[in-house]
Formats: sequence, structure tokens, C-alpha cells
Amino acid sequence: MNSMAMATHLYTSYSPITTKTISSNNNSDKVLSLPLQPRHAISIASPSLSLRTTTRFSISAAAGTTAVQVDGPTTSNKGPKSLPFRVGHGFDLHRLEPGYPLIIGGINIPHERGCEAHSDGDVLLHCVVDAILGALGLPDIGQIFPDSDPKWKGAPSSVFIKEAVRLMHEAGYDIGNLDATLILQRPKLSPHKEAIRDNLCQLLGADPSVINLKAKTHEKVDSLGENRSIAAHTVVLLMKK
Repeated sequence: MNSMAMATHLYTSYSPITTKTISSNNNSDKVLSLPLQPRHAISIASPSLSLRTTTRFSISAAAGTTAVQVDGPTTSNKGPKSLPFRVGHGFDLHRLEPGYPLIIGGINIPHERGCEAHSDGDVLLHCVVDAILGALGLPDIGQIFPDSDPKWKGAPSSVFIKEAVRLMHEAGYDIGNLDATLILQRPKLSPHKEAIRDNLCQLLGADPSVINLKAKTHEKVDSLGENRSIAAHTVVLLMKK
């Protein structure tokens, strides 16, 4: 019989379990256990039985309802594997306000506005930290360095990134490559990009060839485009040592 059109009609009595075994041409089995009330009939159509493992369907009908439970191949609950590489994404955004320094990647950028934040408000380093922590499957920067803790008030973000790097090495990983994008309307970052990238490489202990930095305006749209905020995205690839 063509398996695409195969159907099985099962009728049961008061016996608690009635089992019907369906076999396809490739010797795979599907076992269906159906405890039903008398005079119930079930029609089950299978589009394909080309399975290498045995799948069990437990179907029960009571009070006009049917519950279906599918048990696939058993799997062990061992811990996560040590992956050869991990990928993480980070994002951060801060308001720009008068009277604050604008620090990006550990470099003080001359500007009439700076980031209002609990620490030094370095949007790039915060973003990189979150990308590394995310790749490692760890909590984000706000949980590890909460802004409710007074000891982080005004702290340089290099402290946060050094801790993220320590955790990365402790887990047995190095930076494979990192790509970061800064989004701000002003000031222009082209005169400062190399200094920012060089400092980021030093903090990460990474070769400049694997660290990339881009800067975009926001075309004068919303708070980013109106010079009221600054944002950053980072994607990082970690490689097993």
C-alpha cells in the first residue's frame, strides 16, 4: 500500500489499551496506544513512515476531547557541549546631555554633549561587554555591574571589559573577530576611529586585523539623529583555544 495514502481504522472495547503496529516498506514502526470509550473510531493517516527510529503516539479520548502525546527518540540531559565557536550580539544606547564627557572606546571625544550614565557611559565598551557575555551565555552587563551599586558610580568602562575578557579566557575562548557599529549624528568620528580601534584592541588583547569599527549617522531621525542620544551594535565571534 502507498504510504502517502495509508490509513488505519482502530476500534476498541473496554480493554484499557489496544495497540496496533503499522509497518512500512523500510521496516520502521509506529506504535499507537489508544485507550478509548466503546464505539469510538479513530482514523489516522500517515504521509510518510520513513523514520529510522520508533515513534509512539498515545491518544486518549474522553468527554469529547482528544489528547495526543508524541514521544520522540530519547535524549540524554547532559550538560552543554564545549562549542568550537560562539557568537554574541551587544547593543547599548545612552542619552547625550550637556556637562558630561563623551567617551567612546575609552577615548575622550571633544563634544558639547556627553553620555548621561551611572558609569562613564562608554556606549561602545558597554556594547562589546554585552556581546562577549552573550556569546558565553552569561548575564548582561546590567546584572553583573548593576547601576544600583554605588561602587560603579563614574567607573571607567575598561573595568567592565577587562572582567568580560577574564571570563572569556576562563571559559577557554579567544576573540575570533569583532564588528562594531556606532550610531550618532554628531560629532564626526572619522578623525578618532583609529584611536578608538587601537584602544579597543589593547583592552581585548586582540590583533587589529580582527577588530572592525564603523560609524553611521541616523539621517536626523529620532533622538539619535537629533544629537540627543548615541547607540552601538556589536557582533563578536569567540573561538575555542
